[in-house]
Amino acid sequence: MREIAAAAGKPIGRLGGAFMISREAKAFAAEAGLDGWAPYFRGRFGVLGDVHPDVIASAAGFFPVEAVRAAWDAGAALPAATAAARYAAVAHEFGRRKLADFAESERLAELLKRVADGADVAAAPVFAGWRAIDLPEDAAARVIQLAHVVRELRGGLHVAAVLASGLTSLEAVVSGRSDLLPSGEANAEYFGWPRPYPEVTDEIRRRRAAAEELTDELMVPAFAVLDEAEAAELVALLEKADKAVFGG
Repeated sequence: MREIAAAAGKPIGRLGGAFMISREAKAFAAEAGLDGWAPYFRGRFGVLGDVHPDVIASAAGFFPVEAVRAAWDAGAALPAATAAARYAAVAHEFGRRKLADFAESERLAELLKRVADGADVAAAPVFAGWRAIDLPEDAAARVIQLAHVVRELRGGLHVAAVLASGLTSLEAVVSGRSDLLPSGEANAEYFGWPRPYPEVTDEIRRRRAAAEELTDELMVPAFAVLDEAEAAELVALLEKADKAVFGG
């Protein structure tokens, strides 16, 4: 199942993350009267409740604490539960727009739900919060919400894997590659990290690769609820859905 976890990682990351930079997300920000990172943090991490911003920073993992504090506090007028519910609606609206003609949403949602339902919540509090949110009735919307739920599982486990591999959060950001956002130093700047940035040495690259491998390994139990045929089907459907959303 390690190969399945690795193969599923990219499309899950894209399908479960793209709604956060979509036109629907921009509409949510305008509606809430929030700008910068505030709507993102309030929406994505609202499932954790109206907590101290350092709690959010601990779950976010790859953002500087000061930037998280500023963004979380800037959105404090919007109750966390309200923001999370509205962010879920953003995911649904994005899914309905992008997957309207994707005929296999029902089956993809079914398989993703089995993975999400069977996973352990340890080290993944944001995953646990998002898994507790009710799913919509229509399959296209469910696919995006469930992809996001599984993405949050991988994200929480990835933070643990990065730390276990001996990297700092900033080293992980500058040595990584993003499919939806800038990569390397541009990503660090985008996330709000102050310069100077550490040099990406061969040792950092080795540790980064080890973190990715460990993340895949930690995801194996979640996919183990599927048999080999179902796991292969899940990857194939994720790749089809990715093409439906992003083209190619």
